[in-house]
Amino acid sequence: MNFILDASTALAWAFEDEGGDYASAILEHLRTADAVVPTIWPLEVANALVVGERRGRVTPAESARFVRLLLALPIAMEPAERSRSLEINLRIARTRELSAYDASYLDLALRYGIPLATLDDTLRKAAEAEGVEHFTPG
Repeated sequence: MNFILDASTALAWAFEDEGGDYASAILEHLRTADAVVPTIWPLEVANALVVGERRGRVTPAESARFVRLLLALPIAMEPAERSRSLEINLRIARTRELSAYDASYLDLALRYGIPLATLDDTLRKAAEAEGVEHFTPG
């Protein structure tokens, strides 16, 4: 089953003190499933890695290994339409009190009709309020 993968879940694979069993199960599930991410995803991941490097949580070499892992996984990036990013994501962000970044994940899940894998409680609750299933690997 395909699912939307948010940055919080993917980044838990780089920062071992985050995510726990849920993030590990998602990574394992990617052996048999595909994930879809919005265009903001690589920027969120790269930003978290560089901040992690600056704070001494990961080294540049660890970041590079992690990027290679991500590039090897079946993760498809959905191209964004300018009008959709500005209008729909703004509406979702307002309605569900999300950042515009998180609204882009919820928008994808709604459009594709597939579950959302996230460690972000606010995003998970907003998704549930919109009728989007929280992805549970199994």
